[in-house]
Amino acid sequence: MTLHLEAIQAAAERLKGHIAETPIAFSQKLSAMTRTKLWIKYENQQYTSAFKERGALNKLAMLSDSERARGVFAASAGNHAQGVAYHAQRLGIPATIVMPHGTPFVKVQKTQSYGARVVIEGATYDEASTHAQSMCEAVGGVYVHPFNDYDVMAGQGTLAIEMLEAVPDLDVLVIPIGGGGLIAGMATAAKALKPWIRIIGVEAAMYPSFVARRRGLNMPTGGSTIAEGIAVREVGDLSFSLANPLVDDVLVIDEADFERAIAAFVNVEKTVAEGAGAAGLAAVMRYPEKFEGLKTGLVLCGGNIDMRLLASVLQRELVREKRLVTYRILGDDRPGMLSLMADVISRKGGNIVDVAHNRLVLDVPAKGAEFDILVETQDARHAHEIADGLRATGYALRME
Repeated sequence: MTLHLEAIQAAAERLKGHIAETPIAFSQKLSAMTRTKLWIKYENQQYTSAFKERGALNKLAMLSDSERARGVFAASAGNHAQGVAYHAQRLGIPATIVMPHGTPFVKVQKTQSYGARVVIEGATYDEASTHAQSMCEAVGGVYVHPFNDYDVMAGQGTLAIEMLEAVPDLDVLVIPIGGGGLIAGMATAAKALKPWIRIIGVEAAMYPSFVARRRGLNMPTGGSTIAEGIAVREVGDLSFSLANPLVDDVLVIDEADFERAIAAFVNVEKTVAEGAGAAGLAAVMRYPEKFEGLKTGLVLCGGNIDMRLLASVLQRELVREKRLVTYRILGDDRPGMLSLMADVISRKGGNIVDVAHNRLVLDVPAKGAEFDILVETQDARHAHEIADGLRATGYALRME
């Protein structure tokens, strides 16, 4: 078996009216920032806030009555779980989702709210998947794989059809890679419709499974990444065999790249992206020379990010841009010293956010003190102006 454009077009007809045909929009500001002509497909506007609904629904809609009665099983800690659960509930299909230990409670709760039975089993996705398949075989159910399934890949490929219908002259598609289902489906459709279009994959540096397999390398995978949606140790056999001949290049990006892209979506486009959902923009921002002057389409493939994590990312971006700066000052512990520092910062136009006063650091003299003053600034230039003013008081200073 393999996957052809006809199967993806049939999936598109099957999905009509049951999922959102999400908008694709030109971003003038991000285009200027990246020196490309950037079109964004907003899959974070699906009901479950991710593209996974497409593949899940296509698979479920093709089941026979007897298969539906026996129920479906899946393993996932996130978007696939919600996509299967939501559309199984809509179609009246019993669904069991196995999620590994450590899955955030909010994701468990959300999956349960769509009517699925949730089983917590396994320390990793692989262990959860093994358990789910065992449960599925025991009752003769249908296992809905998140990526290594032709029907699932056909559903994901409908994204490329929608993007090229809306913007036929796109030069390149930038697509995140986890297990490979999204890029396999989209590349199959895009290359069939427009053989000269370039397909660029994006992987997290901690999980370069597609690149490793393509190059025949034994590259280490693992670690805590903000892009957990594409944190897959082994790309699927079926998805890799489909995608590999069609993918022109794969870019591997770091954690800071994901963070910058998440912040850019919030600050520039006023929309929320999870780590994996921001992968396409992260790659374009990291390697703008590869996309300069091209009409570039990317998928904001999911918006399910924990709000505390999002807040942390946005604050870290302020630190990265020197708009939130810690001035560490070593001074003598006497009345008025902190007032002097505050006066300098105030006159320079800085806004003090927090102050930590530490007398117990052993590399500070017994009669001295260390002050950490967190200040909101306008930009890096302004931050250095404040630093110069503080140094002019005669005290030692380090800016962090």
